[in-house]
Amino acid sequence: MIQSVGYAAKSVAASLERFEFERRDVRPDDVVVEIAYSGICHSDIHQVRDEWGGAIFPMVPGHEIVGYVTAVGSAVTKFKVGDLAGVGVMVDSCKVCSNCEADEEAYCEKGFVGTYNSKDYEGVLTRGGYSNNIVVAERYVHTISKKLEPKLAAVAPLLCAGITTYSPLRHWKIGPGKKVGIVGLGGLGHMGLKFAHSFGAHVVLFTTSAGKEADALRLGADEVVISKDAEAMAKYKGSLDFILDCVSAPHDINLYLSLLRLDGTVCLVGLPETPMEVASFSTVVNRRSLAGSMIGGMKETQEMLDYCAENDIVSEIELTTVGELDTAYDRVVKSDVKYRFVIDMKSLNA
Repeated sequence: MIQSVGYAAKSVAASLERFEFERRDVRPDDVVVEIAYSGICHSDIHQVRDEWGGAIFPMVPGHEIVGYVTAVGSAVTKFKVGDLAGVGVMVDSCKVCSNCEADEEAYCEKGFVGTYNSKDYEGVLTRGGYSNNIVVAERYVHTISKKLEPKLAAVAPLLCAGITTYSPLRHWKIGPGKKVGIVGLGGLGHMGLKFAHSFGAHVVLFTTSAGKEADALRLGADEVVISKDAEAMAKYKGSLDFILDCVSAPHDINLYLSLLRLDGTVCLVGLPETPMEVASFSTVVNRRSLAGSMIGGMKETQEMLDYCAENDIVSEIELTTVGELDTAYDRVVKSDVKYRFVIDMKSLNA
């Protein structure tokens, strides 16, 4: 077994604390990654605090992982020791269902194995990236271009926030001639804004925070709307082709459905812990659609990482340490971070 150390939540009410555990021995198709940086996703907080239910403790969170390969199994072909590598939200899937065969492992019919707070198909609890290392089958490990190495900490959130926004924008064919709304300028929203702008769409950023207007414009918004301003919102009624809703707090989805033109779609990627109420007329008028999207599959996630390398796209981050996790979590909940915390895993040894 491989000795590991990380930070874990041992119960719903507890602060994360140092935790020693073991990872499996290297199998022929495994890659061992020494973790350099691990992003803090809002879903880490939801799961540590059991806001979605199903939490398994002790829980080592983290699914935005970048680092360096330290060992490979005998059958591995994509990686060698010293390579940059990334691990995202999943570490296994059934590989044989129609969705897996279509490179859509995120929608595995058996259910993919999450990087943490999940049990693999042998019943072993997975533990995530708030740790010094991780052992993952090669299929679920991503290559990272050397072009991104100088900004490696800012690459980590691409493994969740990046692909979570890239995938629906590609699926709904966002590009020139499309008018797109991005709701929320946080960890997800700022990446959705960067991608939609890079794809050539006209992008309208909706935020409750007047203080974020300048940042939104800097990151690629063509227009910024304060969503608490009813008069300002009314001007966009029936005008947008697509809206990517990145907000994880409860909010009125009907307001955004009203902004869609004929056959427009609101796609949810934020995950509030309470159900939303959708009024019937919010969808039947203008034949509007309300949809959702998860992360992408392995092929699409690699495509996204390669696109980011070629177009110099990374996340906007604040570095933090394992000793500051409680503060970081509280600030994420308050939307007081620009725009993603990333843990420097060297702090494990401090």
